This record gives sequence, C-alpha cells and structure tokens, in this order.
Amino acid sequence: MKGEPDFLRNVRDEVVDARQWLDRAIIIAYAVLAGLAVVGFTLLADAAFGAYQNMRGAIWWWPLVWTPAVTALVVWLVRRWAPGAAGSGVPQVLTALAPETPLDTRGRFVSLKLSIAKILAVSGGLLAGLSIGRQGPSVQVAAGIMLHARRWLSPRSGISDRELLVAGGAAGIAAAFNTPLGGIVFAIEELSRRLMERSSALMLVAIVVAGLVAVSAFGNLSYFGRVRTDGVSWWGLIGPGTVVAVACGLLGGLLARLMLASFTGLPDRFCAYRRKRPVAFAAICGFVVAVIAVISGGAAVGVGHQHTHLLLEQAATDPQAHTPLLFTGLKFIASWLSAWTGMPGGIFGPSLSLGAGVGADIAWLLDSPHGMALIALGMCGFLAAVTQTPITAMIIVMEMTDGHGMVLSLMACALVASGVSRMISRPLYSTMSALMLRSVRPAEESTDSRLTEPGPDSRPGQESAPR
Repeated sequence: MKGEPDFLRNVRDEVVDARQWLDRAIIIAYAVLAGLAVVGFTLLADAAFGAYQNMRGAIWWWPLVWTPAVTALVVWLVRRWAPGAAGSGVPQVLTALAPETPLDTRGRFVSLKLSIAKILAVSGGLLAGLSIGRQGPSVQVAAGIMLHARRWLSPRSGISDRELLVAGGAAGIAAAFNTPLGGIVFAIEELSRRLMERSSALMLVAIVVAGLVAVSAFGNLSYFGRVRTDGVSWWGLIGPGTVVAVACGLLGGLLARLMLASFTGLPDRFCAYRRKRPVAFAAICGFVVAVIAVISGGAAVGVGHQHTHLLLEQAATDPQAHTPLLFTGLKFIASWLSAWTGMPGGIFGPSLSLGAGVGADIAWLLDSPHGMALIALGMCGFLAAVTQTPITAMIIVMEMTDGHGMVLSLMACALVASGVSRMISRPLYSTMSALMLRSVRPAEESTDSRLTEPGPDSRPGQESAPR
C-alpha cells in the first residue's frame, strides 16, 4: 500500500546517516552538561546559604549589616553587567520562546553568559540571606546551555531553537527537583504545547538525561522523604484538605499578584523610589529581610527546604511543637520583599516552604491527626497557586515526597488552589513574559512607523512606500 513506511529503507537511512547520529550525540552531551550545571548550581547555592547561616549563628546581629550590603552589591552588579539575569528565569525563557521575539534579541533573555551570571547572582542572593529559590533560575540556566548546542548542529538536523529552549528549561526543572517526570510535565504544561513530532522524542530523552544526572549526583531518593499516609482516609482528609487548598489558593494568588505589582511598578512612593534608586531600595528591602531572619532564627529565609523537613518531622513526632502562623507570615513577607529587591531568584522553593507552613498551621488549628498529609497538600496547593500550573505542581510534590498514594488528593488540591488563585491574580510567568516583550516591541513598532508614516509628498490617506 502506498504511503506506508518502508522499514528497510528507514533502517538504512538511520544507520548510514552519520551526521544525524552526531547531532543526537551533541544533544545528549549538552543535556548532560545542563544537568551537571544544575547540580553544580545546587551545590554552590547550598554552600552559599550554609555560609550565611554560619555567620548568622556566630553573631546574631550580623545579618542586619551583611544582608543589605550584599543585596545592594549583587543587584548593582546584575543591573550593570547582566540585566537579563534578573528575576526568576522562567519568564525569560518564555519570552525567548515567544514567536514575536526577534532572533537577534533572544540573547537578551537566554544565553550561556546569562546562565553563568544567573548561577553566581542567585548564589550571591542566598549568601546575602534572602528568601529566594534556585529551581526557577535553573530553568534559565539549563535553557541557555541547551541553546548553545545550536552552533554545533547541522542545518538539516530538524531541531529548532524553540525545541532546544523547551528541552533546556524542562531539564532545569528535572535536575533541580530531582524529578525527571516533573520536568517533562513542566515542558508540556508551561513552556510549550507543541513540539515537532520528528524531534520530540530526542528532546524528551534530553530532559530525562539531565534529570538522571541529578539522580546520579544526589541519589534516587525523595527530596523530603516519604510522606506516610497509612490510615489516612479520603473522608477524614476532605475537610481539612479543602481548607488547605482554599487557603493556599488565596495566599498563593496574593503573592503572585504582589510580585506582578512589584515587577510592573505602581504609582506609589515606594515604586517611585525603587525606579529612582534601585540599589538603595534593594538595600532597604534586604534590611527588612534581615530583621525577619533575626526574628525567625533564620527559618524564614533561604530556599526553605530545611524548615520544610522540620515541619514534616514535627508532624510525625510532636505536632503541638509547631507555632502556627508565625513562620508562614514571616516567610511570605520575606519572599515578597526578596523578589522586590530585583535580585535574581525563583519562587518554586519558597512556595513549597510556604505551602508546608500553611498545611502545618491548619493541621495545628484543626487538631488534625493527618499533619504530614496536610503539609504535602499545602506544598502542592501553594506551588500550583503561585505558578498556576496544577499538573506540574502535583507531579513535583508527588515525586519529592514519594506521595504516590496521594495522587488524587494532590491533584484535587492543586486544581482547587490554582482555580482560586486565578480569581485573584493573572498567571505570574506568562504575564511577566508579556511585559518583557514590550521591551522588544517598541523598537519594531518605531521602525514600522517610520516605514509607513506618510511622506512629505504623499496625499492624505495615502501611505508612502517602504524604502
């Protein structure tokens, strides 16, 4: 029958075409490099925050001087040398993926240089003691590395820049969270809904390879251990779980809205001062975060994974040891102010920590015996609310907590929290990306207006021909 694949011919083409195998080897090699870069980024970021904790433990008032000074320095360096490295990293990749972005301006958002700058700047932010994450920045880091593979690929490889960016961004999530499946889902749900059929399998292999590099480095273990759900019934969890989902949706949506307002700027004196003196404003925000660090004993700053581990341990051993609302409120303010400084940093890690705090608070307030399960639901719900990517949030939390027995509960919580968040805030990453596109469009629009505006000899209603 005509149109059916010729098996022998296809096998011969696959075996004989050495250039095609070289292109595949290049993609896999860069996927390994992306995974190694994220692993190195993780180790450097953890070491930086560990150094901060050591300094804070030695002299209790030291953060009040150290945090604003280092914050101002890093913000100045980023604004001076690598402005494209500011922010989370996910909006930059989305902007580079946008069809409206000209090819010659893509390097303003994603490049190998920005990947290096991002690693150093985020590590500097954690050394300062801010409440920022490294997972979102890992998206931009890995995407910049994968995009660099373009210069070595043959023109007939069939692999586009868009696919390299999607694969790199998803590989960053897979390696940062040690969750290869989460990276694949993130690529589908957030970065791209259309990969070329010809090369989609190779891109998925690249994502998995980057994730396996992280698994090889850190072990095939759940990041937060195993959330025990023995004896947890659906009916016993539905009431407290609903409260957790709604609370996470409200707080996560509020945080996303505040971050968007901070990013766009408002007609108030604070944003006016930030526009006029961005480095001084960053130092002031850093000082307030330092005060929060002193009050919370360092628990409310950094990525927050250590405190999340503590909350899970308390839920399993001594639930009454938890102090409700204090950590969640301080972490919320610290995360918002850290983003407002303009410091490069993500919100994935702080969102998981905030969600864990919400789950622990509600378990304490309702005296629920299912504290660990509620904490896992809170992590999933808050991440889904801030990012408005419920499937990605569910998969990431399921893999990080080995919560396969809670799949339906996690999915329901993510959907409810994301739905509530959409009533409060626009999608965080896509809205930021749309705003970034405005920095690209004015040049094009001014050029178009010069080409199409009426010339001195043209009659009214008649456009002059483009020269």
